[in-house]
Amino acid sequence: MDYRDFTIVLPTLNEEGTIGILVRRLIRRYHGIRIMVMDDGSTDRTEMAVSAASKLNSNVSFFNRKKAGRERGLTASVVDGILKSRTRFVIVMDADLQHPPEIVGRISKGLSEGHGLVVAIRSSVKGWELHRKIVSMVLMGIGYAILVATGRSRCNDIFSGFFGVDRRLFTKKYNENRGRFIGGGYKVLYDFLKCNRSGSVSIGQVPYSFGLRESGASKAGLTQGIMLFKSFLT
Repeated sequence: MDYRDFTIVLPTLNEEGTIGILVRRLIRRYHGIRIMVMDDGSTDRTEMAVSAASKLNSNVSFFNRKKAGRERGLTASVVDGILKSRTRFVIVMDADLQHPPEIVGRISKGLSEGHGLVVAIRSSVKGWELHRKIVSMVLMGIGYAILVATGRSRCNDIFSGFFGVDRRLFTKKYNENRGRFIGGGYKVLYDFLKCNRSGSVSIGQVPYSFGLRESGASKAGLTQGIMLFKSFLT
């Protein structure tokens, strides 16, 4: 399969331990694919790692969002990347290797077959403590209930950070609903789902095992929790 119709958007913040490994794996596995690293102001050697990888493939690019004066936040980074891409399809994934690169092929296949959105569904999660699982389940339940009550699109993992989308569809929905995307938040898929009526988008689902973080620390915290509730209310 040729992947010239696909761009992978990787939002980063201090991912020097994994970003180079991930980018090299992706360009070896998916011929012709474009990779856009949307960095939110890393203070480590993330940019150097991407620069080294880009010398192997000109389809790899790095964008320093802080230097450009862009709004900070994971959702804002992802939105920037999708809007800057020029391919028909865009795949969003984390740069910490918790999202397996081999799943990109299955997401790509689903998009090529006509789905407007393909979501990688976490069938299992490694390394999470019980309290984190409980909090996640409660928040997921709240979010899902809101989507059902408002007649919006939904899938089995509404908070997944690993998904592919038709760029034109995403751009259209974003332009029509800018105020509903919480730039400082980190659940861009949820923000997109709540902008679509139930049944209006063909959604494919791909199960995968959410792995252990290989480097760095989780960015989730109180601020992100507040942003999630803001997303619920918007």
